[in-house]
Amino acid sequence: MERQELRDRFRGVVGVGVTPMNENYEIDPVRMYDLTQWWVENGLVRGKAMLKVVSLMGEFPQLSDEEWPKVVRASVEGAGGKVDIIAGTHHKDTRRTIEDCLIAQDLGAIGLQIAPPAMNDPNQDDMVRFFSDISDAVDIGVMVYNTPWQRHGGIDADTFHRMADFEHIVAIKWATHEGCPVEAMAGLAPKFNLIENGNDRVGFHKNGGSGFLDKTSIAYPPHELKMWDLLEANRYDEAQDLWNRVDVPIYNLAQKAHALSGGQARFKKMIMNAMGHNVGHQRPPTLPASNDEISELQALLDSFGWPVPKAVAL
Repeated sequence: MERQELRDRFRGVVGVGVTPMNENYEIDPVRMYDLTQWWVENGLVRGKAMLKVVSLMGEFPQLSDEEWPKVVRASVEGAGGKVDIIAGTHHKDTRRTIEDCLIAQDLGAIGLQIAPPAMNDPNQDDMVRFFSDISDAVDIGVMVYNTPWQRHGGIDADTFHRMADFEHIVAIKWATHEGCPVEAMAGLAPKFNLIENGNDRVGFHKNGGSGFLDKTSIAYPPHELKMWDLLEANRYDEAQDLWNRVDVPIYNLAQKAHALSGGQARFKKMIMNAMGHNVGHQRPPTLPASNDEISELQALLDSFGWPVPKAVAL
């Protein structure tokens, strides 16, 4: 695909899929296939959404090189060409990152989320070479994951401008930091699709954002699909009210869960399980969710009018 065609795909709700696991923490590709079909049937489709798998939330760092391609394949097959799949690969050197990219591309992913090679201690020039080489090696779109909380993971706005002509670098998973302040969005939005990854969807959309990483869409698609429709219609007061009423209480409960045990996917899997989509738990040392945690979460979701099941399997 040409660059503009790829940019047209990187829009809307980016549903961040978790990796289903059984009670022995073994991946369940059949469950991933079924869930992807369910996501499509419930509105996460091209034009409104994309699906991102085997990212940090999908436990990519915890999956073996034999496991993660099975999850990508199941997602692509389950999507049936109705929604685009983004696969993740993070913090590897150029050679190993390209190897992962080509595997995901061959499996049918239309996009890649790639974090900088932080373990290589790159400077900004290294970042440019890294993403230039990747762009030349692939035929699908790349969303760059800016990770300034990593010691060598922050990408400056000036560095992104140097990537503007890279054919397959089409989107930025945004993170504001000293070298890439929110004011930089105005100059970068015409060159890349900017995807929100924080807690200000209204402000981000006003500043030229093209979409947002989900919090709950893979558990209950209607909520965040409504949020996207409100943003696209510039009904910002309604969108902010929806965020305040639903997303803020969920965020507060997520912080409580994180204080008990960390893990990128722990709370996302809690929401999935609370809504009846049995996906297991994140691999140790992260603690599995307790019955009390699930009950508290279900009570909150029920207060929003979501179709919470009366009993779930943990």
